[in-house]
Amino acid sequence: MDCTLPAVAEELLKEIKKAFQETSHGIDPFSFRLKFIFGPSAVPALDLVDQRSVTRVVSPSGRTAYQVLGSSGKLYTCYSSCHFCTCPAFGFTVLQKSESLLCKHILAVYLSQATGACQELTVSEEQLTSILLAGEEDDEG
Repeated sequence: MDCTLPAVAEELLKEIKKAFQETSHGIDPFSFRLKFIFGPSAVPALDLVDQRSVTRVVSPSGRTAYQVLGSSGKLYTCYSSCHFCTCPAFGFTVLQKSESLLCKHILAVYLSQATGACQELTVSEEQLTSILLAGEEDDEG
C-alpha cells in the first residue's frame, strides 16, 4: 500500500487482504485488532464497507481518488496514496489534534481495498477534475 500508516496498521491491512483472498471470509476475525489499532473509527468504517459506500474513481490517465458516502449522506473524497480525507473529522481529529490515525472514511477505503468490496467508476479527466475541485468549492461557499 502507498499509505503512510504505522507498520502495525499496514501489517494488519495486509493480513486482512491475504485472509480475504484465501478464504473469502469476512473481517470479523480481525475486529478486535481493528478496534485496538484504529479506535472509534473501526466500527463505523466496517459499516461503510458493509454498505458498499466506497467507490474508486479512475480516469483514463490512471489518476485515482476514492469517494465515500458517509453515514450523514455527504460524499467525501479520499486519497489513499497520501492518506487524506476531505471530511471535517479528518481535519480536526487527525491533523489538528493528532488523536487518531485516520477517519472512518479513509479506513473504509483501506478495508474495501483489502476485501475487494470497492465499487469502481471510470470517469473522464474533466469529471475527475470536477470531483477533486468539489471540496474546495464547498470550503469557499
